[in-house]
Amino acid sequence: QPAQAQRRFTIVAGGHEVTDTRTGLTWRRCAEGQTFDGSTCAGTVLLFTHDAALAHARDQAGWRLPNVKELQTLIDRSQTAPSIDTSAFPGTPLNWFWTSTPVVGNESYAWVVVFRSGGGVYLNRRDGVTPDGSSVRLVRASQ
Repeated sequence: QPAQAQRRFTIVAGGHEVTDTRTGLTWRRCAEGQTFDGSTCAGTVLLFTHDAALAHARDQAGWRLPNVKELQTLIDRSQTAPSIDTSAFPGTPLNWFWTSTPVVGNESYAWVVVFRSGGGVYLNRRDGVTPDGSSVRLVRASQ
């Protein structure tokens, strides 16, 4: 089974992107603010309010903020702190990650995925978890 799990993610673009063979999505390997240094994601993770996260994603040609269902596909419940495949996504911070999905009935909130625990919650779009906001991992359709 571990061989199957390893085949799910294909490392592309010189190690900077990951294609998920199960969903057909390509992800930035590192959280925004980090860069892949050849072995892990290094650097300071950027934190965004929801509006700033959406604006940042729009500025990255071809990339976008994932919806909650897409980001939840990266949760690996066999892993803890972080609950993600760390060979595909090394150095993933235990931060909360914004999605593009607003909370139905209350547009002041949006869904986040928490890789510390593999859960999902919603946050006020102005703040995030901290006054500085939450993290971002960008996605695009595979080319």
